[in-house]
Amino acid sequence: MYKVKFADIGEGLTEGTVQEVFVKIGDQVKMGDPLFHVETDKMTSDIPAPTDGKIAKILIKQGQEIKVGDVVVEIEDGKTSTSEPVEENASVVGSTPVSNDLIQRGRKREIPQKDKIFEQVTAVLNNPLGPGIKVGTSSNLKPAPKFNAPDPEKHYDVIVVGAGVGGYVGAIRCAQFGLKTLVVEKEYYGGVCLNVGCIPTKTLLKSADLYEQIIKSADKYGIIVDSTGVKADWEKIQARKKDVVGKLTNGVKGLLKKNKITTIDGAAKALDKNTIEVKGQKYTCNNLIIATGSLPNSLDLPGSKEAVASGFLIYSTGALSLPKIPKSLVIIGGGIIGVEFACLYKRLGVKVTILQFLPTILEMLDSDVSKEMVKELLNRGNLEIITEASTKEFKGNSVIYEKDGKTNTITADYCLQSVGRKTVTTGFEDIGLKINQRGHIEVNEYCESNLDGVYAIGDVTGRMMLAHVASHQGIIAANHIARRLQIEKAEDMQMHYDRVPSCVYTHPEVAYVGKTEDELKKNGVEYQTYKFPFAAIGKALADGNTTGFVKLICEPKYKQILGAHIIANTATDMISEITAVMECEGTITELAHSVHPHPTLSEAIGEAAEALQNGKPINY
Repeated sequence: MYKVKFADIGEGLTEGTVQEVFVKIGDQVKMGDPLFHVETDKMTSDIPAPTDGKIAKILIKQGQEIKVGDVVVEIEDGKTSTSEPVEENASVVGSTPVSNDLIQRGRKREIPQKDKIFEQVTAVLNNPLGPGIKVGTSSNLKPAPKFNAPDPEKHYDVIVVGAGVGGYVGAIRCAQFGLKTLVVEKEYYGGVCLNVGCIPTKTLLKSADLYEQIIKSADKYGIIVDSTGVKADWEKIQARKKDVVGKLTNGVKGLLKKNKITTIDGAAKALDKNTIEVKGQKYTCNNLIIATGSLPNSLDLPGSKEAVASGFLIYSTGALSLPKIPKSLVIIGGGIIGVEFACLYKRLGVKVTILQFLPTILEMLDSDVSKEMVKELLNRGNLEIITEASTKEFKGNSVIYEKDGKTNTITADYCLQSVGRKTVTTGFEDIGLKINQRGHIEVNEYCESNLDGVYAIGDVTGRMMLAHVASHQGIIAANHIARRLQIEKAEDMQMHYDRVPSCVYTHPEVAYVGKTEDELKKNGVEYQTYKFPFAAIGKALADGNTTGFVKLICEPKYKQILGAHIIANTATDMISEITAVMECEGTITELAHSVHPHPTLSEAIGEAAEALQNGKPINY
């Protein structure tokens, strides 16, 4: 008989609250199967079984407060004598060999016998899900919906409408679970991101970056060039963009084919929650995933229709494929998309003006980061930023705006309107979906809508209009469908928006996750913060890019990471370290104790964490 104790689960935590008990007396469990779900001040997690066997006693219940050392479950393993029960300590990571004295973390612990270590490691390796992951047999799930199809050949387990980065990823995961899957796409395989968004923008930004580096910085690195002979060949830049986009979109089609997913080109209209119509043909499903994305917002101002018709007023799609590099460009809107395009064209020598209605550009950023970004953008030239400016009218190739009560006019070759995006729900208005006033389909943490078996993912939910959010939502929806179908390998995944990183592909780049210092101040939340500059990092000096810093924010007592903000040339490639720690419910302590390779820019993360952990960094 094993007496399973609740063990120290890290950071000195000594108690928790039982949120749910997953087993009952008589259940057979394997090592790693979840026994119960516990919540502490710092984290929540499933507590796995430390051994195989049958549940003999359950000494806890939902809502009960438990302390480290409390016996929570007794497991009959068929090996040990019931007169001398073996005591095991249940923790987040499985069986934890600690002594009955419950000594604190970092001090001497009992070492299990060699054969027991081998047994435990083998069990973990043989479990494809890993300890603590709930599978699709959870008793709290509703039965999977089942539709009696009039035509079995046109019936699918899952129909996904939209083959963007959310839709195609969700479809692939559904197919990998063995579900018969159909994808309907009316225009772009890969969606806005791969075709007219993320990928083509970053392709052009790379060309602009290389051009500016050669023109302005070659001599700094000991490279002598005749800058008068260096030119940006727009035609070749566009050809490279087209090639990159083509490879990726063809790759999406190949992946769908590889996973035996049926695809249909055309616009879908939902007749009910189980039936869609495409080009006059009806298709039915048990589960429907809506991944229809978004479109750019339009300015409805005097002269705007005429300006669009003349080609002066353009959207982001048009800004990607101008016939030639313009001499001047006005951008209305100082959000992420507008500022990225400003960086693209100003680095190619274009005179760029941003008209921003708000007091600052990139208003979603931490104020320290925003100030640094504005300084860098202006220092590098070819850019004027006019804040608190209200656009009033378009006349010919001019934009008329008002600032401080005065009317002003600015003339340019083009004007890019970058004023947000709106969701696309066309074809799904009449099936009873709950759609809010902003046109977003409302979903829960599993991406379920109010209709059983109908899911929505990506921009159409309006939660965070980011490609990686759409992809993750697609995986979550697919897993939830599979769990309701009792598919063994399906994971119990939920969407946690507070752990989603955001990236701004300016120069320098910005990446952030969690709360800003401004939000915490406004809400009266106690916090600690530290900024470590890249000017103190050897790799940054060697690269010649010392701009920016890493800013970490944590909760003072347990060092939980509340926010992280990076401004640097490679910020977008660095943020994942922090999001991974947050996803694992780690703390500043784990970041500080992690070995950061030298020389790398990631050392700045370790230094900032070290300062929050111990009061001071090492190298500053």
